[in-house]
Amino acid sequence: MLSLKKLLGKDDKFFDLLEAGAEEAKTSVDLFSKYLHKLDSTSAGTVPLDDFIQTRRKEKRIRHQMTEELSKTFVTPLEREDIEALSFALYRIPKQVEKIVERLSIYPGRVPTTAFQRQSDLMLQAAEAVVFMVKQLRGGTNLEKIQGANDRLQYAEGEADKVMLALLKELYHGPYEAKELVILQELYEMVEQAVDRCRNAGNIVVQIVLKHS
Repeated sequence: MLSLKKLLGKDDKFFDLLEAGAEEAKTSVDLFSKYLHKLDSTSAGTVPLDDFIQTRRKEKRIRHQMTEELSKTFVTPLEREDIEALSFALYRIPKQVEKIVERLSIYPGRVPTTAFQRQSDLMLQAAEAVVFMVKQLRGGTNLEKIQGANDRLQYAEGEADKVMLALLKELYHGPYEAKELVILQELYEMVEQAVDRCRNAGNIVVQIVLKHS
């Protein structure tokens, strides 16, 4: 295993920021699961969104701090383009989750929480894999560990596609009005896109590791 820290520097602040970004992304996914449980006992419009907003803001602050550190640091432990790409990919996860919850909060009908929970579970698997993969960058480029986590991430993304297709089939064959069908279809697709955001972040980690393995 080749140590990135030995090869490219010993400054940990970039690893700290990337790991913090990954953790905030996972926090947003955890909050989404809790949000769905709350919807079982109340209407969507009565569940506060403050936690999601704060998580996205924290992620945005992390991203801004990353940009500042890149602008004043000559030698970085990873290529600047890779750090920037991964930081942006991580930021897009809580941003997407917040967008989903905002749409759910104004949905006029009864939210099918069971359907969304199936997608939420896969989103959580994907987010956990991303956190693990990002943390591996600090210690070095252990390709075997990264590949194992990426396999779990790709599996979650593939299953999310299957779940979305099954949910769409239920919509198309169920007793839904046209407006309700269109809204739920869009929401299902938005949740599936959140899993895609996790996959994109994982793909960047894999590319980084392959460069230095």
